[in-house]
Amino acid sequence: SFPVLFRDDEDTFKILIATDIHLGYLEKDPVRGNDTFVTLNEILDHAQKNEVDFILLGGDLFHENKPSRKTVHSCLESLRKYCMGDRPVQFEILSDQAVNFHYSKFPWVNYQDENLNISIPIFSIHGNHDDPTGADALCALDILSCAGLLNHFGRSTSVEKIDISPILLRKGRTKIALYGLGAIPDERLYRMFVNKQVTMLRPKEDEDSWFNLFVIHQNRSKHGATNYIPEQFLDDFINLVVWGHEHECKIAPSQNEQQRFYVSQPGSSVVTSLSPGESVKKHIGLLHVKGKKMKMQKIALETVRTFHMEDIVLADHPDLFNPDNPKVTQAIQAFCMEKVELMLDNAERERLGNPRQPEKPLIRLRVDYTGGFEPFSVHRFSQKYVDRVANPKDIIHFFRHREQKEKDDSDLNFGKLVRPASEGMTLRVEDLVKQYFQTAEKKVQLSLLTERGMGEAVQEFVDKEEKDAIEELVKFQLEKTQRFLKERRTDAEEEKIDEEVRKFRESRKKNTEEEDEEVREAMTRARAHRSEDTVLVAASSDEELMDTGMKGTGDSDDGLPATLSRGSGRARGRARGARGQNSAARGSSRRGRGSTSQETATSSRTYKPVSVPAKNMSVMDGRPSVCP
Repeated sequence: SFPVLFRDDEDTFKILIATDIHLGYLEKDPVRGNDTFVTLNEILDHAQKNEVDFILLGGDLFHENKPSRKTVHSCLESLRKYCMGDRPVQFEILSDQAVNFHYSKFPWVNYQDENLNISIPIFSIHGNHDDPTGADALCALDILSCAGLLNHFGRSTSVEKIDISPILLRKGRTKIALYGLGAIPDERLYRMFVNKQVTMLRPKEDEDSWFNLFVIHQNRSKHGATNYIPEQFLDDFINLVVWGHEHECKIAPSQNEQQRFYVSQPGSSVVTSLSPGESVKKHIGLLHVKGKKMKMQKIALETVRTFHMEDIVLADHPDLFNPDNPKVTQAIQAFCMEKVELMLDNAERERLGNPRQPEKPLIRLRVDYTGGFEPFSVHRFSQKYVDRVANPKDIIHFFRHREQKEKDDSDLNFGKLVRPASEGMTLRVEDLVKQYFQTAEKKVQLSLLTERGMGEAVQEFVDKEEKDAIEELVKFQLEKTQRFLKERRTDAEEEKIDEEVRKFRESRKKNTEEEDEEVREAMTRARAHRSEDTVLVAASSDEELMDTGMKGTGDSDDGLPATLSRGSGRARGRARGARGQNSAARGSSRRGRGSTSQETATSSRTYKPVSVPAKNMSVMDGRPSVCP
């Protein structure tokens, strides 16, 4: 029970906290396919029963960047069931919502829309799985936002400067400044923090009276020199940071000794990798805020599939296993079966007290066979547990520690660069590209492009299905190099050209901001090219319709208005609070951006199509050279 300070009253905010729900993960799996949808319903049910003021999500609501129709439909179904109703919302928004939601065609919070009946507002940033992509920079959250079921905030597309303007909330005498920053590539955001390009704007009035809540979706643990965000980068006036992206549940707020703020890491609500961090019990949080005081109540999730994990080091059992024994493999298999049976027994005991938990558990046994041992057939072993385990194909994971050996640089084995994702290591496409070229022999090294730029392009190609990303980056950097050579008036000698190209490439590698600009411009061209292809396909289809005698009616996209009118009814107030026209944060002189004109909004979303000639470009003469 809570102390008197946090009893429900007109001054206490109740906020449900969750991150990394990953809707649609393994949706085609016959056993685990519905896990994420069931758990989302449990989370929303907790919000409804606890009568929270709002739900705060820390990114990765969806697992796929382009979720399936089943996933989107299930999400809409749940949000409509639990978040719409007649219960009045008890807090008001004081900040300029045209700034807070300036990317939306409906730049105001959903519960103040007179056409909607929202009982539990949801505020969410996007994660790295469901981030904005494409020519219009849209994401799945924007669909939910447009439907009026969710408030997407914390978007930032600039690589030059980020100003984080808070949503200012008030309930009775308690005021919360809600800051959010959607997922940004860690290296880029790290560099922007170092260069003082990230600013958190504070309220003008009584800035010390606000409870400052910041939600972020980045690497918290160090994955590389700059591939994470150190906590000390964040401002010390923050009271609580809700940290998404990390899947291990550490929801109890822990204090940063240097900055003095508290950090809560809710973790994911579904197991997406069979790693130690995922085996920790899953929770969501019920956050109480009154004045500048807070209390986090942990709520265990009951519908999450239980996950048990254990490690075995065969060399630690010399009394049981002798690698010279011809029957040692059978002995190891029997030992592993015994371990799996023990984990299954533990899982069954855990499930007896919770009927809502799925019947089949996730089981993982990692076996270190270093020391001359041989692994047995995982496939045959798995067959014994098909009807008892949710992940029979990967119950056993064999691994061994590689001994350091001197290797020939010319003999590159790309496989050695890759550790199995099941070992808990997060592999990133751009890192693999960089590693590959750093260890490749000289004849396959990049001479024109940079490893970083190529890595970004490959990631767009793999993660976002931008099929023209690599081609457009190559063309863009080729054109830039040609212009450089022309300006330098380089002699048409291959050795001199090669030297100039090398110098130009090295200068680009040092200027990371310029390289980011190159990649962004190339991606813009790729998206514009894709949009142009779509238009051409549509035009071709129209011509076919015309040929078969089906005349068009003139209903084309060109006839639609670029933006939607807000309607005169929007000015009418509701009992739930004013729509927040007061500008209450610093930097209000620039807030006119939130209410751009129709022409400006249209031009900012439009890209000039780039025609792609079917020719190869040559650095030697700067002219197109037709392929033979």
